[in-house]
Amino acid sequence: MQEPTVDIQRQIAISETPGAEFQALPWTRQRVVFFQLPESIQRDVLDGMDRQEVRQFVRRLDPDDATDAIGLLDGDAQEAVLGRLDADRRERIEFLLKFSPDSAAGMMDLDYVTVDRDHGSEEVARLVRRYEARTGRFPTVLVTDGDEVLGELPGHTLALAGHGPADITEYLRPTPTVRYAQPNSEVIAVFRANPQSKIVVLDEDDRILGVIYADDLLRAIEEEAGQTLYEFTGVDEQESVLDGALEKIRRRYKWLIINLGGGFLAAATVGLFEETIAALTLLAIYMPIVAGMGGNAGTQSMAVTVRGIALDQISLRTGRRAIGNEVLAGGANGVITGGIVAVIATLVNQSPLFGLVIGIAMVLNLVIAGFFGALVPLSLDRLGYDPATSATVFITMATDVLGFFIFLGLAQIVLL
Repeated sequence: MQEPTVDIQRQIAISETPGAEFQALPWTRQRVVFFQLPESIQRDVLDGMDRQEVRQFVRRLDPDDATDAIGLLDGDAQEAVLGRLDADRRERIEFLLKFSPDSAAGMMDLDYVTVDRDHGSEEVARLVRRYEARTGRFPTVLVTDGDEVLGELPGHTLALAGHGPADITEYLRPTPTVRYAQPNSEVIAVFRANPQSKIVVLDEDDRILGVIYADDLLRAIEEEAGQTLYEFTGVDEQESVLDGALEKIRRRYKWLIINLGGGFLAAATVGLFEETIAALTLLAIYMPIVAGMGGNAGTQSMAVTVRGIALDQISLRTGRRAIGNEVLAGGANGVITGGIVAVIATLVNQSPLFGLVIGIAMVLNLVIAGFFGALVPLSLDRLGYDPATSATVFITMATDVLGFFIFLGLAQIVLL
């Protein structure tokens, strides 16, 4: 019975010799296992193999996968491995290495042929056979009219077209296009809007550079989903469940220290009202409600703002209206939730004044949450920091500190 891939990944991750552990696998498992490992462990695997072993591994991969693997090597190792590949494969990989792995060109494959719309089916079949004989792979057939991409000619339509000068444009499948430098997020958006099997990558002059296949797009979608979760929890996107304890500590401790600083600020704010809390111990019961609602509202505002930044819809310079809308939305939601809390607090504690205090505190804290939830990510983006990975700490700090100050301050003024 074949050992599950996840168990193999775990064994490689904890092994003192990950390269040897990986080399012991049959080739049929190596490709699957390697590209499911986190990048840090992929590097460890390649570092633990000699250059001949790396070359043999890379030689069996498709050019786009081989490019991803070789891109993990340092400059000298890259040159050594590329120098021992056959000329065609080396040329293709060197071409792909020129592009960012997080761009459309970084996902594309070079297995395609282009044919003019006036070509007959026999001529197209001849080109396909020649390409397949040279590379061992069946290419994507792209039909063009000059520099314009008309679409893809599915392979099975060559048989349907038969022999003779059949008009191949009758069998075309529309194919969306993207620019080579577009980030993965934009390519994924194109794929979702046009659920085709492939996307054509163009250069600055609208010439075809390559083709992105559905499996690469699905892999990018999975990575994007995981990255989104990582960002909103302040975790480095390179961290993996298979990383060792020391690696996890290195990636997390800085943000935890900043978060700890925010906790001390909130505690100091509460300490200013020690006598008020001692006189009205009921306040301690409702403090987590005020802080929790502010934190949730701030995270909602942040999520919308970060998405707007990612889509180039907003910046700090143009964000005044968006900040105002978040403040208004926070105030309106504060009235709704604050009213509910005020009624419950009044009925449970038989104190209309106490209900009024917590209701007003809730409204003001959600206004603060909307303001900082929009302003903080815009400011961090302006300063050159990633707002998705760093905004949460500062927004939570603001809503906790100011929320406690307003709630306890109002209680001291009104109830004592």
